[in-house]
Amino acid sequence: MQIENFLEYTLLKSNTDLNAIKSLCSEAKQYNLFGVCLPPFYVLDAKRILEDSKQKIVTVVGFPFGYNTISSKVEETKRAVDDGADEIDMVVNISAVKDGKWTHVRNDIDSVTRAAHLKGCQLKLIIEASYLNDEEIKRLCDLAIDLGVNFIKTSTGVIAPGTSVEVVKKINQILIGSNIQIKASGAVNNKDFAIELLNAGATRIGTSTAIQIIKS
Repeated sequence: MQIENFLEYTLLKSNTDLNAIKSLCSEAKQYNLFGVCLPPFYVLDAKRILEDSKQKIVTVVGFPFGYNTISSKVEETKRAVDDGADEIDMVVNISAVKDGKWTHVRNDIDSVTRAAHLKGCQLKLIIEASYLNDEEIKRLCDLAIDLGVNFIKTSTGVIAPGTSVEVVKKINQILIGSNIQIKASGAVNNKDFAIELLNAGATRIGTSTAIQIIKS
């Protein structure tokens, strides 16, 4: 398995600077990774650095807690794609999920998905699975199927414990028969775990330790 083809090299720390972004992009090219996942502030820089390379640029919207207004998420998405993002990872409004405000949740997902798709960009829905019960996970996956989301992403990576094989298997069972893929992220810090997640149904891995995984 050429695991580098599945890895999004991730840097989303609040103290990130341009030198760190340059290193991220340089290593992604050097090790032939799928792409980089970085803050919206640095999408333009990444676009310039990765010019003429095959690495995809992924950025986040509503990160990390998801309770931004729908309109602000839509504007974040439009700006990110205009700056050069290939894929958007949007955090669902967990507060609305927990309050059972499913009309708002649906509008949130639908609005951002449409904004991304209208500009030819893929949308990943970050559900922060460790905060959710099985019913909430299923309902979000069903909404994602109905609204044409491209990926379910398990976690922001900000909240412990991150992702798990069990969660990926659970999501994979719900998504059977759909075109939606799974991005596993959060505490994926070794090659064996990454391979387990891929075998469980993930097709993309988000990790800040991509180089260590390849070298291990």
